[in-house]
Amino acid sequence: MALSIEEETVLGQKFLAEIKKHYEVLDNDYANAFINDLGQYLTGALKTKPFPFHFYIIKDSSLNAFSAPGGLIFFYSGLIDTMDNCDMLAAVMAHEIGHSAARHLSHRVEQNTKIGLATMAGILAGVLIGGGAAASALITGSMAAGIQAQLHYSREDERQADQLGFRYSTECGFSPQGLIEALKKIEQGSWMGSGKTPPYLLTHPTGPERMANIDSMVKQYSAVPVKKEADHFRTLFPIFKTVVRAVSIDPDEAEREFLEDLKHAPTSPMAHLGLGMVYEAQSEYGEAISQLKKALEQRPDSVLILRTLGKNYQLAGKDREAIRILKKALTLKNEDTTSLFTLALSYENLESYQKAIALLKRLASLEPSRNEIYYHLGISYGRQNRLALAHYNFGLYFKALGELQKARFHFQKAKELAQNDSGLLEKIRKATKPKRQKAL
Repeated sequence: MALSIEEETVLGQKFLAEIKKHYEVLDNDYANAFINDLGQYLTGALKTKPFPFHFYIIKDSSLNAFSAPGGLIFFYSGLIDTMDNCDMLAAVMAHEIGHSAARHLSHRVEQNTKIGLATMAGILAGVLIGGGAAASALITGSMAAGIQAQLHYSREDERQADQLGFRYSTECGFSPQGLIEALKKIEQGSWMGSGKTPPYLLTHPTGPERMANIDSMVKQYSAVPVKKEADHFRTLFPIFKTVVRAVSIDPDEAEREFLEDLKHAPTSPMAHLGLGMVYEAQSEYGEAISQLKKALEQRPDSVLILRTLGKNYQLAGKDREAIRILKKALTLKNEDTTSLFTLALSYENLESYQKAIALLKRLASLEPSRNEIYYHLGISYGRQNRLALAHYNFGLYFKALGELQKARFHFQKAKELAQNDSGLLEKIRKATKPKRQKAL
């Protein structure tokens, strides 16, 4: 028997909370969009999905990845930086999707549900992290240590995940050699770094039998179907890897690596993009703009480079230049949410509040999860002296942050100022309506 879908979903959320206590989950629009788009594409090969899948990147140099309960799959930035191509990344991801789709953890966790899902989430996090201080902090006590031993994947689990992952990745147009190449690359980490076994190999040991089985599957496969989606991800992979490196490792180290890349390829758009992002993080906007302009010379139609350049112009106080660049980005991708948001901020800075409001309202319909949208709507409405709408949007902002006292204050002010505006009053009523608790 496995956990129920509902139990596994709850365990997954508790697990995510444990991971966020000990690690920094990457917060970058481009990187998160790529990893989730690739993941969702691969899960399209599943016959049934027990739950929605979500993919995360952890800022850590370790060579690790793992599937967690409830369709949550994590990659360490160090592993991504080690992958030479998208086929290798897709193979590892498909393997982890295989574990999740077969519900391997659910079957193992079910044997120990008496200790409670919250405690289990911590123990499971310690197991999947694969060693180190963070893992030790999550696994305490003799009972936890005993349960830990029962949670590791069996040889049969690994064999099934290999078979499923192989099918998912090849059906989606990725190379059957991907997993072997990825595992060999990870194995090199045991002598390239500290000499310790990479965490991925602690939770997914290879061994000659497993490698022989994978090699046998590769040899039996005749041809990979040509898929335009796979080619699309291959094209974007170098940009994705550049972004992950730029925002994940120490800025001085990242700068050295990108400068070294430029010694070998002086016009490399990826090295210039990486340097631009590093300088932006250090608030050196002039240097960032210089590097991003060089990247743009090589990739004039890159939405990422355009919007990053526009953001740096905006941060440098050059809003008119920012608007020019961001408008070009939007001609290439008219619903690029990062470009829309940055463009709205530039209009706000130039006191073109109506233009800012129009963009922010459009953005709210596309990406309501970005809380700052409501904050800046509040700012722009307030500066137009449309105070009821300003307070209403500030209320939405603080509600999204969980600061309910501040939210109530702004909703009450909005209600007082709305007077006979029935439409706004109805929005306020809906925003302040208590949520009904689901029966357990």
